[in-house]
Amino acid sequence: MAKMKALKLSSKYDPKKGYRLTEYELTTKKIWDSSSVWRYPKLDLVEVKIPEIGPRDILMKVRSCGICGSDLHIVEYDDEGYMLYPGHARLENIILGHEISGIVAEKGSEVVDFKVGDYVTTEEMTWCGECVACRNGFPNQCERLEEVGITYDGGFAEYLKVPAKLCWNINGFKNIYREEELVFDVGATIEPNSVAYNSLFERGQGIRPGQRVVIFGCGPIGLFGISQLKAAGASKVVVFEPGEGRRKLALEMGADKVFDPIIITGSGNRVEDVIFDETAGQGADLFLESSGATEINMPSMLNSLNVNGKIILVAWPPKPVPTDFKKMFPRAAQIYCSMGHSGNGSFENVIRLISAGMIHPEKIITSRYKITDGLEAMEIAKKREAAKIIIKP
Repeated sequence: MAKMKALKLSSKYDPKKGYRLTEYELTTKKIWDSSSVWRYPKLDLVEVKIPEIGPRDILMKVRSCGICGSDLHIVEYDDEGYMLYPGHARLENIILGHEISGIVAEKGSEVVDFKVGDYVTTEEMTWCGECVACRNGFPNQCERLEEVGITYDGGFAEYLKVPAKLCWNINGFKNIYREEELVFDVGATIEPNSVAYNSLFERGQGIRPGQRVVIFGCGPIGLFGISQLKAAGASKVVVFEPGEGRRKLALEMGADKVFDPIIITGSGNRVEDVIFDETAGQGADLFLESSGATEINMPSMLNSLNVNGKIILVAWPPKPVPTDFKKMFPRAAQIYCSMGHSGNGSFENVIRLISAGMIHPEKIITSRYKITDGLEAMEIAKKREAAKIIIKP
């Protein structure tokens, strides 16, 4: 059988003392808190068999796959060797990569919505469609959830087997971008774009045109959030990001003001005072916490919420976050937690926004690497200086 190159992760199944595995975790080895179970992660460039597809699958010839912050947390580990990724995963022997686009190379006998040669992207959250959560309209909370590049083989490879139900056609991008490779690079940004969209407009219920927003952290989710919020009519988007390169990208994506929180606090000032200065003393209507430093940023957010303001947490905190709820009651404030991107039109609406020229994800693509240089690309991504790095099989 034909072989393909891939970036494959190995890790040791070694639950921490005191971590109580559920029956689901014991039987599936899909762990809800991976940082408590998976140890000594190691990524290697390997050759593996090209997967065989079933009747409802497509075989995608991968053209672009973005490196996500989740991929970095999966390969990084603490002093005891436990990976930093706190989310749901099965990571014993798996090809990483879930921000993917490519060409339909082969389709299953029951696939009717795609043809060989179509340009496509794919969702990562592999919902069953049959459990109570799915039937009630919450596919991201699927009780039998699988995830591309997280619980089964992903897109850091030359080919990907994926259920056709997860795929979206991006043939229309050929009319927007003259360079074919840019079509696929932008296609690979739809998944993280949809994570931002789901958090802001589905879980967080959006904004009213004219409202003011504050974003903590400008990795790709925060950067995509900026452009979506401006497209939705935000009158001001204020960003707090310590990385100089990412602050510059935030301005390119439409941020009105950018600040380095380390400089603010290092000079004896408070982040919340800057927020009040930028919002005419009223506070922010919406906060998007996409940095993961929630324990640091939560006090500033609680102290500078506008009336009826909301906090959206899209980055998983690595540890418990003390929260002073009594500050929320007089402000009629809310906190929303967001995971995933499936359902409620997120993928389709992001594709429409790109097609209409209302958002420009290509602006944050900072570098591209061949899969044979994928290990080097991961090391560069770990520095958190780049925005979106693309692996090109």
